[in-house]
Amino acid sequence: MRTIIAIAFGTTGVLQQTDVEDPVPGPGQIVVDVEAVGVLWLDTQIRQGRGPEQFAVAPPYVPGGTVGGTVSAAGPGAGDSWLGRRVLVHSAVGGYAERVPAETTALVPVPDGLGLPEATALLDDGTTALALLERTPVRPGEHVLVLPAAGGLGSLLVQMAASAGATVIGAARGSAKADLVRSLGATHVVDYAEDGWSDAVRRLVPDGPGVVFDGIGGAVGATAAALVTDGGRFSSYGVAGGAPTVVPPERRVTATGMEQLAEFGADRARRARDVLDAAAAGRLRPVIGQTYPLVDAARAHDDIEERRVTGKSLLLVSGSDRQTTTMPRSASSASRALPGA
Repeated sequence: MRTIIAIAFGTTGVLQQTDVEDPVPGPGQIVVDVEAVGVLWLDTQIRQGRGPEQFAVAPPYVPGGTVGGTVSAAGPGAGDSWLGRRVLVHSAVGGYAERVPAETTALVPVPDGLGLPEATALLDDGTTALALLERTPVRPGEHVLVLPAAGGLGSLLVQMAASAGATVIGAARGSAKADLVRSLGATHVVDYAEDGWSDAVRRLVPDGPGVVFDGIGGAVGATAAALVTDGGRFSSYGVAGGAPTVVPPERRVTATGMEQLAEFGADRARRARDVLDAAAAGRLRPVIGQTYPLVDAARAHDDIEERRVTGKSLLLVSGSDRQTTTMPRSASSASRALPGA
């Protein structure tokens, strides 16, 4: 089968297509024929050797983790009931591949009425958005600033906050993204790439928004933190624009930092069911802004790094293009040793 391997840390040139032996399910395992793979900004940071400690890997490794596909094989004790079912999984051996093995305990069934690409787009961003709102709830009528509002996670936060009755201010770059954010339920949109964007927020809410969700950090995040009204809440969940945002201790603001992300895994299965069911029922819309063939993983990384993306980025694997590869035992043993990220 084909897979993408990062042979070293560096530019997108380190991502190379490689043929490896098809995975064979062990006891309690299944094999998923991959249809969609989520591509994260985090993937680009890990590839550059700048990923967080909890995602530490050593090249060569297979990037990515979240995949959606169909179960094609089951190992001893896994049960044939999984065969043919559509599932999501966080692959422990890397997700940029045509097939991945997984433990049955890690599988998330995809409900009827929801496509695999859409479900894949929700597993990371949807569960995180729900967890952020559970940790920092919003109230009906409250002004909530979301930045960036047109990304995979931000676009879901906009919808969830609007559904909770909040008045959402979405921060997005450019008119096309602004139109998207409005269509998702934002009442107002500001362009955080323009000078004076915080003044635009102040004109809308003189006392400042009651809640800010910050996925950018750096200078933009610091400006957003200064906008929160006294007694408000600030939630930091990303550093796409620099260092994590730190709210000055003298501010009367309840601040939740990046450390919250490490605590979200414990209840991920329940949140996954909730967001998938909401999407299947039409209450939540995953925004898939761009898709790429598996072999174009480097282009997907380039587009993320150059801020050319909207919503979620996915790698797609066509069933008609899927390859079966049998390799010598020594080569297969090496491929199974590659860590995922």
